[in-house]
Amino acid sequence: MQKEELMLQKRLIELSRLSYQRGIVTYSDFLNLNELNILHTTPKHEFDCCYQTFGGYDFSERQMVAFLPDALCYEHIYPISVLKIEPLQKKFSEKLSHRDYLGSILNLGIDRSKIGDILVQDDYAIVFVHKSLEAFMLEEVTRIRHTSVMVSVEDMEDIPYTPNVKEVKGTVSSLRLDSLLSLAFASSRSKLVAYIENAKVFVNGKLITSNGYQIKENDIVSVRGLGRFQYKETLSQTKKGRYYVTLHLYI
Repeated sequence: MQKEELMLQKRLIELSRLSYQRGIVTYSDFLNLNELNILHTTPKHEFDCCYQTFGGYDFSERQMVAFLPDALCYEHIYPISVLKIEPLQKKFSEKLSHRDYLGSILNLGIDRSKIGDILVQDDYAIVFVHKSLEAFMLEEVTRIRHTSVMVSVEDMEDIPYTPNVKEVKGTVSSLRLDSLLSLAFASSRSKLVAYIENAKVFVNGKLITSNGYQIKENDIVSVRGLGRFQYKETLSQTKKGRYYVTLHLYI
C-alpha cells in the first residue's frame, strides 16, 4: 500500500475503535471505489466492530462507512443530505454535465470527500453531500457555469431519480469478468484486460485484478473510464455451452 492508502486504513481502524470504546456509531466521509476497496480488503479482525456502507441510494458508487457497536439492532441515520440543483429559468438554462456540477461545487472550496454521487438528469441534478454542508450549499450554490440555479433539500425517501439503464443481451463463453466486460462495452477481451491489469475494475466496490474472476447474479461491475453495469441473469445455455445473459448498462 502507498502512504495515503495506509493512512486511510489507519483512520478507518481508529473510527471502528472509537465506535467500540464509546458505544456510538461513527462515520467516515464519502469514499471512492479505491478507498472502499481498502475498507473491504482490510482483515476483519483489524476492526473492533462491524460496519455498513451507504451513499444515499441503492447502488451508489461513493459511500460512507458506518461503524456500529451492535450491527444487529443499532438504529442510525447517515449524515447525508440530498440536494436538488435546478435552473432558476429552465427556458434559458444550458445543458450541464456531471463535470460542470462537480467543478462549480469544488470551486467553493469544498473537499471532494464531503460530496457523494451526483446524479445528472435532463434539467437538474441530485447531489449527495455531508450533512454539515447543507446550509452552506443552499446559500452559496447559485450558478453552474453560466446558468443561475437554486438548491433545495429533498427527502431521501423521495429522491426523484430512476437510474437510466440499457438492457444488453448476448452470449458469452463463460461468466468470467473479461467475458462480461466484452459484452457490456462492445470491445474485445484483449483490450479490456488492460483495465483489469491497471486496477480500474471493481465488483461490488472491491478491486478485481483477475480477468478470470467469476461474476454472480446482481453483481455491480464498475470500470473507471468506461462506466458500470449489473449482471442480471443467465437466460439459457446454448448447445455449445455458451451462456445467454442479460446485463443492465448504466447510461
